[in-house]
Amino acid sequence: MTEAKPSLKRTLVGKVVSDKRAKTVTVLVERRVKHPIYGKIVMRSSKYHAHDENSEYKLGDVIEITESRPLSKTKNWVASRLVQKAAVV
Repeated sequence: MTEAKPSLKRTLVGKVVSDKRAKTVTVLVERRVKHPIYGKIVMRSSKYHAHDENSEYKLGDVIEITESRPLSKTKNWVASRLVQKAAVV
């Protein structure tokens, strides 16, 4: 009886805001949280550097990133899949 264990790695979905670095994309992840005092829903955002081996994700793409071992000083995430392609301008 071999059951698939649920992955312990976290995943986030965000927008690529920079693809200038080699094999790396910068992903902006936004989340909605309730303000602790005023109760209003406010947007909080964080930027993550994600490993993109083939440089396949471009500026404006919405992608999913998965937690991994440290790949460099600032990279602890790997781009795992494309959620939505950027609109062509």
